[in-house]
Amino acid sequence: MFCFLALAQCCLAVFVLLALSDWWMLALLYSGWLWLDWDTPTSGGRRSRWVRSWVVWDYFRDYFPLTLIKTVDLDPRKNYIFGFHPHGVLVAGAFGNFCTESTGFSRLFPGLTSHLLMLPFWFRVPLFREYIMSGGLVSSSKSSLSHLVSRPEGGNVAVIAVGGAPESLDARPGSLTLQVQNRKGFIKLALRHGAQLVPVFSFGENELFDQIKNPSGSNLRTLQNQLQSILGFAVPLFHARGVFQYSLGLMPYRKSIHTVVGKPISVAQTSCPSSEDIESLHQVYLTCLKDLFEQNKHTYGFNDDQHLTFK
Repeated sequence: MFCFLALAQCCLAVFVLLALSDWWMLALLYSGWLWLDWDTPTSGGRRSRWVRSWVVWDYFRDYFPLTLIKTVDLDPRKNYIFGFHPHGVLVAGAFGNFCTESTGFSRLFPGLTSHLLMLPFWFRVPLFREYIMSGGLVSSSKSSLSHLVSRPEGGNVAVIAVGGAPESLDARPGSLTLQVQNRKGFIKLALRHGAQLVPVFSFGENELFDQIKNPSGSNLRTLQNQLQSILGFAVPLFHARGVFQYSLGLMPYRKSIHTVVGKPISVAQTSCPSSEDIESLHQVYLTCLKDLFEQNKHTYGFNDDQHLTFK
């Protein structure tokens, strides 16, 4: 939670203090490095096997606990786009499964390298960018995704939280509303590069936090939408439990998260996909996502009356 809420601000403060101190030369040298390294987040990043294997991630996994479930084998000679749902508040399932080795991604999917896409804004924060890239995070820009899924020899997995920041504003226990109906950019790039689409549903992701009521049209939701348009990221007003008590705090609830990786959707490469091609594949993707949820919902605590809602 510290990394999620405050590490970027702390890294920026350290850099500013360094620049204003007698050690300003270090800040200047790092600025030069930052300029030379500016495009790395859009060129595959700079992951560290050592960081991804830290013991702390095992504690992170066991806190919820967090589990990665494979339904079929994936061919390492192909590139994949994993559509991750739902975004939730913390995106804990995506981070734990695809930015660490705590749940055994490399063992379950040998020959594949996972990259979680994140808003480009965060890669502009000094020092913090080095930390997030070490886990396999890369920029969510179009050029970054294209770089990953155009690898000729295959083996890359680009993980996209399709609902993005707007979906986090609907993240609360029991919510099954996904912002995916008008999200078609990843579909277009999948067609352009022939990357296989894989729906991923993380059961329990929305159960980690409560959120202050903010229905569409309310003053709070309007303010949140305005802040998102200005800042580029959402500001959900969430709460859960504390460290030593269970009634109020910013620690997530200890709810099981089961991240299920579905079957790949075969995509034929189309250098200039038409709007009809994009719409057709998008509908196939939505159908496969809905089927993935329906096939697994009873196993992971959902009942017959609960269904996905796309908006």
